[in-house]
Amino acid sequence: MPALTDTFVLSNGVHIQKLGFGTWQIPDGPDAYNATRTALDVGYRHIDTARAYGNEASIARAIRDSGIPRDDIFITTKLPAEIKDVSRAREVHAQTMAALDTDHLDLYLIHAPWPWTSIGSDHKAENIEIWKFFEELYDAGTARSIGVSNFDVDDLESLTAATDVVPHVNQIRWFIGNTQGPTTAWCKEHEILVEGYSPLATGGLLDNAEIKRIADKVGKTVAQVAIRYLLEYDVLPLPKSTTPSRIEENAAVDFELSAEDIAALDAITDTGR
Repeated sequence: MPALTDTFVLSNGVHIQKLGFGTWQIPDGPDAYNATRTALDVGYRHIDTARAYGNEASIARAIRDSGIPRDDIFITTKLPAEIKDVSRAREVHAQTMAALDTDHLDLYLIHAPWPWTSIGSDHKAENIEIWKFFEELYDAGTARSIGVSNFDVDDLESLTAATDVVPHVNQIRWFIGNTQGPTTAWCKEHEILVEGYSPLATGGLLDNAEIKRIADKVGKTVAQVAIRYLLEYDVLPLPKSTTPSRIEENAAVDFELSAEDIAALDAITDTGR
């Protein structure tokens, strides 16, 4: 399916599959292993995890057992949000590399500009130092591309003004009714690919009557329309599921939405979240 094989090209020329398999909230062990194996069997070649998810080792085992060459799979992981000290970042990066059993990451992200326990607190100076460490990894080829997650315009402006490599990606919460206009526009202006996590609003879109109307009209499911909406805006969706049928369903998004349908989706504000 083209959505699984088509790619965006990052500003540094690296190709990234347009649809990724998200693993947030999938526990380590059989759940993470089986979900990742199913995704790989369906045809996903872009797997998104994070050190904070605690499932890197199970994902690595699923990739290894799949028999698919490592270079055919795009692996994203993230430095935990609370780590704002470079020496600690080096330690945790080493732990990630060991858990994922790889000599390189395809994309390495700062998980958030602030610790989750103090959302909105100012860590711009620390993020600049962490980013310089990321630049080292990028220059060494240990990370083929580097980026951030949950950064807004202020965070991005601060980071890029003081460092050399503009982030290749910003992964943010992005779905119908929550499209983060200013941040998305800034990223596009600076050739930063926007990835959208929680494209179904953590399930909040599934009972939306207007999305259901459009889905019925185009002969697709609500989830498929919600995921396709991101692709229509050149935002990379990261749907997540542990149910094999839904993992497959979420990948079947090779259709187009009309301008009228997109306008109707743009007008939705009540997303249940």
